[in-house]
Amino acid sequence: MENGTKGKLTVSSSLQIEQPLPPSKLWKIIVVASIAAGVQFGWALQLSLLTPYVQLLGIPHRFASFIWLCGPISGMIVQPVVGYYSDNCSSRFGRRRPFIAAGAALVTIAVFLIGFAADLGHASGDPLGKGSKPRAIAVFVVGFWILDVANNMLQGPCRALLADLSGGKSGRMRTANAFFSFFMAVGNILGYAAGSYSRLFKVFPFSKTKACDMYCANLKSCFFIAIFLLLSLTTLALTLVRENELPEKEEQEIDEKLAGAGKSKVPFFGEIFGALKDLPRPMWILLLVTCLNWIAWFPFFLYDTDWMAKEVFGGQVGDAKLYDLGVRAGALGLLLQSVVLGFMSLGVEFLGKKIGGAKRLWGILNFVLAICLAMTILVTKMAEKSRRHDAAGTLMGPTPGVKIGALLLFAALGIPLAVTFSIPFALASIFSSNAGSGQGLSLGVLNLAIVVPQMLVSLVGGPWDDLFGGGNLPGFVVGAVAAAASGVLALTMLPSPPADAKPAVAMGGFH
Repeated sequence: MENGTKGKLTVSSSLQIEQPLPPSKLWKIIVVASIAAGVQFGWALQLSLLTPYVQLLGIPHRFASFIWLCGPISGMIVQPVVGYYSDNCSSRFGRRRPFIAAGAALVTIAVFLIGFAADLGHASGDPLGKGSKPRAIAVFVVGFWILDVANNMLQGPCRALLADLSGGKSGRMRTANAFFSFFMAVGNILGYAAGSYSRLFKVFPFSKTKACDMYCANLKSCFFIAIFLLLSLTTLALTLVRENELPEKEEQEIDEKLAGAGKSKVPFFGEIFGALKDLPRPMWILLLVTCLNWIAWFPFFLYDTDWMAKEVFGGQVGDAKLYDLGVRAGALGLLLQSVVLGFMSLGVEFLGKKIGGAKRLWGILNFVLAICLAMTILVTKMAEKSRRHDAAGTLMGPTPGVKIGALLLFAALGIPLAVTFSIPFALASIFSSNAGSGQGLSLGVLNLAIVVPQMLVSLVGGPWDDLFGGGNLPGFVVGAVAAAASGVLALTMLPSPPADAKPAVAMGGFH
């Protein structure tokens, strides 16, 4: 492919077609990237409130992580499938836009099921009060699976559309992914702010019911806002931004190629295995570094607010005071983290140039991630030493110094998080563009390096923590070790991408 000019038609042996297109105006990239704010608003609610919520439904800590398996499993299947079909979609509405619209519609259905899980469970026979609520859990799990499928339907095509709009220019791709990361931060800020406000349910007074207490009603109210934000941003982007179209003659050639190749009925998973088999060395190293990076991040994503509530505040699940205060303090910490993430996202390109390249920046900040995760041990020990009781013998919250230290730790993690949300995706787009491969499937393959470690952590995280007494620190320690290993590999083995290299036309290779 060539940057910003019409190039040769590329048709790989397994249907992967990629055509260089002129780069679009920056405002179009920003409008499409803004969808990330709506997606991430919902993710922020998941990460900050849902682990405590599932425990309130009656699922113990050691099994709570299994609920999160649906995310990586759906990501492993849905993103590559959606990427593959969006690369080859011939709809008059575009390649990526139909999948983005379908994902937004599914999010609406999923959020309704999650928000009303307790009400639907009670209507089906669940008891009120404490204890397990199996019907509510079943509704919640179904909604959670649909939500993760929908989020993966949205994020993959959004990033692929950004790569399409970048016209094959690696500098523009990095900028597009930086904006995507920035809007993720905006969504995080809004989501965590909503999650940390304990009276939000009063805006939607009907949300509080006999089966749904204040905590549940707040979560439900947050999801109402999430639906409005996502549908508004998605509608705006799909209305204002049209996908670049191929010349009519070349489009006919593609249709003929697809019609001929379709007779062979190449299975989708054959496409994935073919992509992995022919993966160039830079992509293999990128997948390895990304995998270790997510082994580091995911334990903290799962249990960050639970750690703040239990280890820092000393609360227990179901405690109406300390545990809830800790969860809200954790949401505040995630809000601060997102503010740092937003500013850092806008500075990733600048810092990468100053430090000596994207891979060096990623490597250095993986060591920062390792230090921050290790520091959770120090904060926990300080909290345990400073436990206080009032005159009645009731346990009080942590000292201001401990609370400030924990919040600063949350905020500091926003620095490496900005790189995690941008550089791997930019590198994948650049490497795949240089190979002339489809952006959708390429990002789907990268997603395997994200969801596989998530599945691993979801399967062994709870039992691993339980092996050491049921706290959250064992998983964080493993994360610190993985982050350090990821930093070493990024600095020593990951190749540096070209500044704005001229991508080659695909000759088989990575699909």
